[in-house]
Amino acid sequence: MKVLVIGGTGMFGSRLCELLARDGHEVTIASRRKPNPQFATEMIEFTHQEFDRDGPLSGFERYDVIADAAGPFHAYGDDPYRIAEAAIGAGVHYFDLCDNAEFCQGIGALDEAAKAAGVTVASGMSSVPAVSSSAVEALCAGQTPLMIETAILPGNKAPRGRAVVESILNQTGMNYSEVQSGQKQSVRSWSEPKSYNMGEYKRQGWRIEVPDQRLFPDHFDCPNVSFRAGLELGVMRYGLGVLSFLRSKLGFGIPNWFVSLMMAGAKALEPFGTDRGGMIVEVTVPQGDGFIRKKWVMRAENGDGPYTPTIAIRAACRNMSALNAGAGPALSLIPLAQVEACFEGLDIETERTQAADVPIFRQVLGASFDILPDPIKATHNAVTPRAFKGMASVTRGTGVLARVAALLFGFPPTQQSIEVEVKKIPDGRGERWLRRFGTRVFKSYLCPNDHVMTERFGALTFELDLNVRNGALHFPVKRGRLGFIPIPRFMLPQSIASEVDIEGVFHFDVLLKAPTGATLVHYKGWLKQT
Repeated sequence: MKVLVIGGTGMFGSRLCELLARDGHEVTIASRRKPNPQFATEMIEFTHQEFDRDGPLSGFERYDVIADAAGPFHAYGDDPYRIAEAAIGAGVHYFDLCDNAEFCQGIGALDEAAKAAGVTVASGMSSVPAVSSSAVEALCAGQTPLMIETAILPGNKAPRGRAVVESILNQTGMNYSEVQSGQKQSVRSWSEPKSYNMGEYKRQGWRIEVPDQRLFPDHFDCPNVSFRAGLELGVMRYGLGVLSFLRSKLGFGIPNWFVSLMMAGAKALEPFGTDRGGMIVEVTVPQGDGFIRKKWVMRAENGDGPYTPTIAIRAACRNMSALNAGAGPALSLIPLAQVEACFEGLDIETERTQAADVPIFRQVLGASFDILPDPIKATHNAVTPRAFKGMASVTRGTGVLARVAALLFGFPPTQQSIEVEVKKIPDGRGERWLRRFGTRVFKSYLCPNDHVMTERFGALTFELDLNVRNGALHFPVKRGRLGFIPIPRFMLPQSIASEVDIEGVFHFDVLLKAPTGATLVHYKGWLKQT
């Protein structure tokens, strides 16, 4: 086939040209300037066509496929689908490597025109959503997933194109929506880091928006979808974290000189880190009375990671007859087996694993979990994010210790009737609990540790002696520590906390006392899952 690659001299475009040429396709590079043979000798073998996306779009009819590997797609102006429309008008197929959620989602507006022309127009023929959706499809094997989580974690020595850097910086610190517990939640881009086990090494990923969060909830009927991306070097990850925080507070833009500065900084740090990276896709599905987590891991060595975004187009061009006419995001277009077959000739390996995913309270309570009343059991028998709402009353202590505790932990003030919301967010090891009483929020982290539940409030960690007694679940404090320093027993707070079933509704009653016996806070009420 004859393929025109727009942006064929860029980081991803050049690799796409290379792979298509290996498969015997006739490749033409479209760019404003011819490749400089002094710096891009491998590009000389390809025919070059001068191209300006804002200029006349003619000659597309000479090709079978138009592949846009340029970007950044968020900066395509008031007529973002101009190239795709020209391809449809010329009767040729169109693919792009877009990872911008709005652009990718919006291309469906061209569906009728593409069908009438008998061509395939697919946006997001990249690592996301094309490869990620193929992995989800294969992992689910016909089941409806309860949760989908994806992360892309490149090595530091992997080259970075300006379009990619600009795209990341443009959204850093901005809010976007993710579906959690079936509801849209506002998330700050480049926040909430999480560690991922890639098998031979671990990497950290941070929340950022890609098309998956907008498209997967409906496409896979999934109530929980998240995505993270990472950088290998801590100075770069946490530097972006600081930028995200400052930009969320101050709201400044990202000028071109700042992008150039970040490119220069990344170049200076290039000798550090490794040239290996990867991608991970996880799905959680029900299995009998429990849950199972399935994982697809792709690991790239020797700098071959940047080929991954080009693989979906390579696979499509190998079997164009399998694609239907129409326009839309690249969702489940290419079977995973065909995607993996296109890694041939590259230092890339994949593997699939699966394991039982046991709720943390079941891990600690064991057989006692099964004798809990149904409303209590249902609250804790989950491995995906969930949210609860209800009403509560709060009584806060009046002493100095009560005021200090309220300041440290964010306990709400005394109120007889207040709306309460609790969100429980698993992360693979434990659960983060966010409790909102009115406008006041306080949070903790619960984690099973050798059949004991620990709950951490900042630097304070407490061991809870969970037990089921008289049809109620009790949470007494057994031990505590400040950082790594054990807290003497006589200095431990008293926790008289329980969860009970009252007429089929989950109720909670939490009384926290200082070591002296003085009340710190007492809150009680009911919750129902939203």
